[in-house]
Amino acid sequence: MNGISNSKRERRRKKRTNKKNNRRTTAEQAAALRWIGEWVSLASSSPPPPPQPCPPSSVSDDFQVSVTRRQSSPERPAFELHLHSFYSDGYLSPSALVERAHRNGVRVLALTDHDTLAGIPEALQAAYKFGIRIIPGVEISAVFSPRRESASEEPVHILAYYGSCGPVGFEELDNCLSSIRDGRYTRAKTMLSKLKSLNMPLKWEHLVKIAGNGVAPGRLHVARAMVEAGHVENLKQAFSRYLFDGGPAYARGNEPHAEEVVKLICQTGGVAALAHPWALKSPIPIIRSLKAAGLHGIEVYRSDGKFAAFSDLADTYGLLKLGGSDYHGRGGHDESDLGSVNLPILTVYEFMKLARPIWCNAIRDILQSLADAPSDSKLERILKFGRLKYLKGEMSPSCCKDIADLCYSSWLTNEEKQSIEFEAIRCKLSDIVIHNSNGFQIL
Repeated sequence: MNGISNSKRERRRKKRTNKKNNRRTTAEQAAALRWIGEWVSLASSSPPPPPQPCPPSSVSDDFQVSVTRRQSSPERPAFELHLHSFYSDGYLSPSALVERAHRNGVRVLALTDHDTLAGIPEALQAAYKFGIRIIPGVEISAVFSPRRESASEEPVHILAYYGSCGPVGFEELDNCLSSIRDGRYTRAKTMLSKLKSLNMPLKWEHLVKIAGNGVAPGRLHVARAMVEAGHVENLKQAFSRYLFDGGPAYARGNEPHAEEVVKLICQTGGVAALAHPWALKSPIPIIRSLKAAGLHGIEVYRSDGKFAAFSDLADTYGLLKLGGSDYHGRGGHDESDLGSVNLPILTVYEFMKLARPIWCNAIRDILQSLADAPSDSKLERILKFGRLKYLKGEMSPSCCKDIADLCYSSWLTNEEKQSIEFEAIRCKLSDIVIHNSNGFQIL
C-alpha cells in the first residue's frame, strides 16, 4: 500500500511541477514576444498594412516531404532568415521577395544572396512601405578541410547577419566576396568544358544570360542551362548526375576556408551561422572547428520538421538553433515556400539576444569612424544599408547627426540610444555638416 501511495504522490508531484514549468515557459514566451515585438515595430513609424489573406497550401521541401504553410499570427512576428534573389541564384527580385514575405505574414526578412550584398538596397526600399524589418545578410561560399588539403575539401556555406549600418570594415568583406564571385566565372567555364567532354555542350552566352547582368554564374545557373538545352529533364537530375560535389561536371571556385570566413564575419560585426548542415558529409568535425573559430549558430529548423540530430549538435556545442526556407522562387512542388519554417519565439529571442549587442557595437564603430574622418564613401555605405535614402522626401539631413538619429531610431532601444558612448558620437556628428555636393564641413 505504501508503495502505491508513494507512486501516486510522485505522479501528483510531477504533475504540479509540470504545470509550474508550463506557466513559467508561457511567461517567458510572453516576455520574449513583447521584447521582439517592440524591436520589430521600430521598422516603421506607422503600422504596416495587414497581410493579404492566404489560405493554407501544401508545399514540399527539397526532400519531397509534404508540409503545410499557414498564415502567421500578426501577434507573433515571423522571421525568415534564409532566401535568395536574382542577385545570386534566385528567380525573383528583392522587391518581389519582400511582397511575397508580406503576403505570407513575415515581419523580419534576412536576404542572404550567395556572396553578394547587392540586393539589400532594393529590399530595404520595398520593405519600408510594408513595415517589414530587413536584416542585411549574405551566404558566403567556403570550403572545409581538416588538414587544409585540397583533396579532402568539402564545400561549406556560412550565413552572415548584419545590423542597420552593415558590416564594420566593409572593404575587407567586400574584397572576400568579390574574390569568390570572380572565382565563379572561372568555375563556370571549367564546368562547361567538362560538360562538353560529356557530349553536353552549352554556350557561354546562354549561361550569362540566364545568370543575369553582372551576376556571377553558379551551379544552379548551369543546371538551368542544361535543362533549357535539353541535356537533362530537370534541375534535380542535373545535380544528381553531373553537378553534385565531386560529380563529373563539378568544379571548385575561389572559396576561402570556412574558419577564415567565420572569423571575418565576427570581425565585421556579424552573426555567423552554418547553413544546411544536413548537406554535409562530415558535419561534426566541421561544426567543432567552426565553433572554435567563433561560429554563433547552426541551421536546425526545416520545413519537414526533421531536426533532432542537428538540434542535439547545437546543444553539444552551445550554438544558436536557427533555420529558414532557403527560398529561391523556383516554383513547383520541389521547394519550401518563403516563411514556411516556423521558428519558435524563444529561438528567435535567443538569436536576437545574442545578435543585438553585436549589431549595436557595429553601429557604434561605423558611426564613430564617420565622426572621426568623414568621407563620401563612408556616408554612401551607411545609406546603402540604412533606410535614410528612402526618407529624403520626408526629411533632408543637414548634418551627420540626422543620419545617426535614423540609424538609432530604427535599430536601438531607448536605453541603447541614451548610452554615454552613443551620445558622445552623436554630439561629434552634429558638428559635421553635409553639403548638397556631398562634401563635408566641420563646424
